[in-house]
Amino acid sequence: MLLAAAKKLFDEHGPDVALDEVARRAGVGNATLYRHFPTRQDLIVAVYADEVTFLCEQGADLLESESAAEALFTWLDSFVVHVVTKRALALAGTTDSAQRRTTLFGHWHTSMRSTAQKLLTRAQHDGAVDTDLTLDDMLALTNAAALAGSSADHARQLLRVQWRGFAGGDARALP
Repeated sequence: MLLAAAKKLFDEHGPDVALDEVARRAGVGNATLYRHFPTRQDLIVAVYADEVTFLCEQGADLLESESAAEALFTWLDSFVVHVVTKRALALAGTTDSAQRRTTLFGHWHTSMRSTAQKLLTRAQHDGAVDTDLTLDDMLALTNAAALAGSSADHARQLLRVQWRGFAGGDARALP
């Protein structure tokens, strides 16, 4: 309940939203909020960690889909939107110390990289993606689309353009 309210308010107003508003929207008192999340950073980290978990669970579900190419592209599409829309949240949740940022980002990146690698490997084995494409290159290009895009929709369009390159000139599987 608290995390859902915080997520919605962070999406609407950014991570600087008043914590009193989070408690009110969740239908709890401030004491309940602070008992579960003693600091703003704790709440932000919990919300962002849920976002990463959702993205990784989506990837695991997509591994079961029929089309390896569509699974990879669908996940990359979600990933590019995640980078565009959650960047401020990720940075806000890790600003209190360099060590905490390193540890949290390391965990989040490891989880997302593992998911992406499984999807990429499957798509490469299926012949839908160029076998010369590395995980690092794919994620760097996808991040570049997210950072260069003027909006989530623009970043998604840039990803669709990149997909043609990922497919090695054979964009037969472009969703």
